[in-house]
Amino acid sequence: MKREAEIDRLPVDILAHIFFLVSSFTHLAQASSVCKKWRQGVKQSLARKDKLSFAGWKMDDDSTARIVRYAYNLKELDISRSCWGCQITDDGLYKISVAKCVSNLTSISLWGMTGITDRGVIQLVSRAKSLQHLNVGGTFVTDESLYAIATSCPHLKAIGLWSCRQVTESGLIALVNNCHKLESINVFGMRVAVDCFIGLLAISPALQIKAGRVHLNVRRIPLLPIH
Repeated sequence: MKREAEIDRLPVDILAHIFFLVSSFTHLAQASSVCKKWRQGVKQSLARKDKLSFAGWKMDDDSTARIVRYAYNLKELDISRSCWGCQITDDGLYKISVAKCVSNLTSISLWGMTGITDRGVIQLVSRAKSLQHLNVGGTFVTDESLYAIATSCPHLKAIGLWSCRQVTESGLIALVNNCHKLESINVFGMRVAVDCFIGLLAISPALQIKAGRVHLNVRRIPLLPIH
């Protein structure tokens, strides 16, 4: 009679704890293909995670969406550009948007993802009702994305729009007018006049506007003398 390997005698919960400590998505994928029991352990390990970062990993739409789908308790999702060239597109964002965890996400980073457009971003943020922190810096989003964020994300506290050069004053005003909890906005590298920032502070005096090394708020704007 063939003797059962010691590792095969481990309960799924123990396997899940071991896999929870594995940071390599490649290794998790390999473990998942070993047998049904290991696959269940990998799924349970992902369900325990509240943070996922794909930065630094070569991922595509299907593999990313599959992992996010298993991460039921996820709160923070980072799909930023990496040196390996993370290939996430609008199709990937659509697949991610239907995952159960999306409505509970408080933080999403899509920094530098040049393969996405308004279509994918709008689909994702329309389901992310609990979102507090969003980074779409270095992408080609336009005012259309900001209009969707303004409508769908009432709890937004901070947004990164670094070098989003297709966003205009109209999108920024809609964002600040509707996201009443907004505390910070990064506008470095955008093609927006300083007068626009002053207008945003008129709407929300406590707003912190980060424009490179200069941080603007109502207390730092010089007042003109009254004659």
